[in-house]
Amino acid sequence: MMLPEPDWIIRFRHALTQLETAVAGSALLLLLALVFGQVLARNFLHSSIPAADILSRYLVLYVAFFGAALAIRSHRHIRLDIVAALLSHLRIVQIRTPLYLISAAVCALFAQAAGRFWYDDWQYVAENERWSSILALITPFGFGLLALNFLLCALFINPDGHDGK
Repeated sequence: MMLPEPDWIIRFRHALTQLETAVAGSALLLLLALVFGQVLARNFLHSSIPAADILSRYLVLYVAFFGAALAIRSHRHIRLDIVAALLSHLRIVQIRTPLYLISAAVCALFAQAAGRFWYDDWQYVAENERWSSILALITPFGFGLLALNFLLCALFINPDGHDGK
């Protein structure tokens, strides 16, 4: 039996979706502008934007993690459709909650491991490279965000397979 979704959870999920959309969209636009600027600088100025490659790598991670969180919310994340094709709709609905809980636990473990890795990196990074280490926080934060989204979907999903509204 699924829990009824309280109003404060609905408002929280809506705010979270708005934040995820804003960050993913902004990161994508910044990434496109940065890459376009880098191409122009290399072709016309025979130069490059300092640290553009590092920044673009992290922006790809921001787009990926926040986009993945949005995909979870709308149930468009990666699934094993081969297995789903073999199961009845009733069976899929029955196993969805445990699978979301397992996914939340795996993402939480990844977040914890990434957090430890980030902290080790932070302790030994050169002072002039601290900015890139701060950007690297997206990995533990992103996995934590995915864990939260999977957990919310596991707790508040309608029997027909759609969450919230």
